[in-house]
Amino acid sequence: MFSFDDDLFMDGYKTRFGPLNAQLADALQFLLRKIEADTRFVIDPTDRYQLAYCLATFKWETAHTLQPIDEYGSDAYFEKRYGPNTKAGKQLGNTDIGDGALFHGRGYVQLTGRANYKRVGDYFKVDLITEPDIAKSPDIAYNIAIEGLKQGWFTSKRLGQFFRDGEPPNYENARKIINGLDKAQIIADIARRFDELLVVSLER
Repeated sequence: MFSFDDDLFMDGYKTRFGPLNAQLADALQFLLRKIEADTRFVIDPTDRYQLAYCLATFKWETAHTLQPIDEYGSDAYFEKRYGPNTKAGKQLGNTDIGDGALFHGRGYVQLTGRANYKRVGDYFKVDLITEPDIAKSPDIAYNIAIEGLKQGWFTSKRLGQFFRDGEPPNYENARKIINGLDKAQIIADIARRFDELLVVSLER
């Protein structure tokens, strides 16, 4: 498992990404503790690349706050986009009027749609149908994001397809795990900076 020198990590973050306010520092500290306790990652280059990409994805998908967020939009917007009578809504398993708003995106990576909330809730043994806001509680949101990235919950693409032992990291194409190649180069560049940061801050 990973272990971090927090001072080196925070200093390195500021060098690579800019100033840290108290809220962002707290968000990073939370993630460092979660990663250190996460047996899904071990100290080897492949896992380090995967972790760098996870952190880059979190940073981008949370509008750089590194905290679980709600997808931006009003209830009317979500119903228009994800309502049960829309193509997207049907694909997401939304069946009732109001599902588009109720099951809008939440988390470090946006969990969206009734079917996904049901499937993920069953996986983690939490009732996300009755209480969908649980999906953005930090502990649950972290596990949804990591497990989803590893298992291909979001688009059927998964981390292991783009980060393999003995091969260079495929940061650009890894964006397909979440959203095609939308902003792929920007997020890949963020991931490379996170990888540099991991190299200098991991304790051996």
